Amino acid sequence: EFRMPTYLWRGSYTAEGAKGLAKDGGTKRHAFVKQMVEKAGGKLHSFYFAIGEADVYGVVEFPDAATAVAVSLAVNSSGAVHLHSTVLVSPEELDAAAKKSIGYRPPGA
Repeated sequence: EFRMPTYLWRGSYTAEGAKGLAKDGGTKRHAFVKQMVEKAGGKLHSFYFAIGEADVYGVVEFPDAATAVAVSLAVNSSGAVHLHSTVLVSPEELDAAAKKSIGYRPPGA
């Protein structure tokens, strides 16, 4: 089964972004983000607002890295949000990686 690359989003709103969020509300923002991701060919798995290190977290799939980068560029260039994306690795992908022989030697060994 083909699985699209999955990303963890961590976003922090600027002052302007926070003002817009306070005006429009969380459910409206969630609906917009979901629609944006789907239009890009992706799938939004989860989307949560948070109190702490970041203001919003999400888990999203995109068909390829170029699409993920395009969305990140669009969001970050708005100036309203600082979006950070982290590639997530499935258990199956980790199993496949563990079977690859790389031949790494640590410094001094």
